[in-house]
Amino acid sequence: MSSRLITWNTEAGRRRVLITLKKYSYLIAMIPLVLPPLLLAAGESTGLINLFAWGVPVVVFGIIPLLDMMLGKDALNPDEQDDVPRLNQEKFYKVITLGWVAAYAVLLVWSMVTLASGVFSVAGAIGWVVSIGIVGGLGINVAHELIHKDGKLEPWAGGFLLSLVCYAGFKVEHLRGHHVHVSTPEDASSSRYNQSLYNFLPQAYVRNFSNAWKLEAERLKRKGQAPLSWRNELIWWYGISLLALVAFTVAFGWLGAAFFLGQSFIAFTLLEIVNYLEHYGLHRRKLDNGRYERTTPEHSWNSNYFLTNVFLFQLQRHSDHHAFAKRRYQVLRHHDIAPQLPAGYATMVVLACIPPLWRKVMNPRVEAYYRGEEHQLTS
Repeated sequence: MSSRLITWNTEAGRRRVLITLKKYSYLIAMIPLVLPPLLLAAGESTGLINLFAWGVPVVVFGIIPLLDMMLGKDALNPDEQDDVPRLNQEKFYKVITLGWVAAYAVLLVWSMVTLASGVFSVAGAIGWVVSIGIVGGLGINVAHELIHKDGKLEPWAGGFLLSLVCYAGFKVEHLRGHHVHVSTPEDASSSRYNQSLYNFLPQAYVRNFSNAWKLEAERLKRKGQAPLSWRNELIWWYGISLLALVAFTVAFGWLGAAFFLGQSFIAFTLLEIVNYLEHYGLHRRKLDNGRYERTTPEHSWNSNYFLTNVFLFQLQRHSDHHAFAKRRYQVLRHHDIAPQLPAGYATMVVLACIPPLWRKVMNPRVEAYYRGEEHQLTS
């Protein structure tokens, strides 16, 4: 047997072992669902329940960034011929995303029952709402994976999860708006060079909501159907949100309404912060014919930090996602040509909330990307 064949077999075997290990590491993405019960139990056992009510943001934006840096990066790509077809067929990857949706619905109700029991002070109750909202924000990432898929079950599960955080418009605007106009001035979810997070967020809330209705109305008009009809999917999704709000209000009074709307606000705000950092300052160049260049891996910030990647179902391989939007999370690839974030998303979300620090870290990277064509920074 030639040494060349031995080397190939060794490399292929090593890659398969690593891919198998990575497969089960995606169970880490289920941790947010068990964090609130675990933190509640810890709070009850220590007598610090109001402090532990704030535990989710401490874990997600404090402990995870430290572990992320310790565990380092993962640039392993599946082989297109040997691995990708097999990985796409394995039901495990689909089961855990669909299971996430069901588990989150249960968690949401349980969290409200816990809040209504009166175990928290006012400060603890606010922390509890923030914590559940952050879990919901991570859930939007699961919904993001699901709405990109063909068939009915996964997109509907994604839409249902989005309804539980009152952000169903994302299902329409993200697919038909963001992926079409990404990294151009026309996109509501692409932040501009030197734009602060706090300037971006209000615009993102309004534009994403209004664009979703506009895009859905255009779709229905092309079919000769009325925008305000049962065929408008946004009416169904927001109808589910309204029913959930009514149910929480009837069952728990004003506290139920405040909880449902509060956790929703935290959840979709976290989504928009992630949107802010994913394309910050990157622009698709305008061609001589007035159109924008094709979307490539170079138009999204990439991050290969292992822990946050499996924690977020490889959302951080965002460059490959935008270049090939139908690829499932388990087969997303690292691209060397993609601009790289200096840390994982958990760290970058914290940086984005501090604009001077964000600009200090990110602006030099954007400027280096456009060196020699600085006019792109203001186009």
